[in-house]
Amino acid sequence: MAIKITDECINCGACEPECPNNAIYEASEEWKYSDGTEISGSVVLPNGKKVDADALNEPIDDEVYFIVTDKCTECKGFHDEPQCAAVCPVDCCVPDEENEESEDELLAKKGFLHKE
Repeated sequence: MAIKITDECINCGACEPECPNNAIYEASEEWKYSDGTEISGSVVLPNGKKVDADALNEPIDDEVYFIVTDKCTECKGFHDEPQCAAVCPVDCCVPDEENEESEDELLAKKGFLHKE
């Protein structure tokens, strides 16, 4: 399952540089699927969603840092645990029960984002 940032976030920014997929953004920040990944142009994500990887997307949250679910791999294939949760001083990076994925799905997503 992907990780989400709860509204207990204090906007310290510790999590953002730790994400190997660049899936974490500051509140109110526009984002792209191509940020920190090797995908570009028109692509079909592993979940079947068609997107323009280079297009700017609206912020997911305007008050606290947020994680783009389609880019979060829980650090599978990079680290033994989600790095955002490991560095968060207030423990607000938690599993997102609404976006459950198996380890194989997360590894496949990592491979897709980084062209392995």
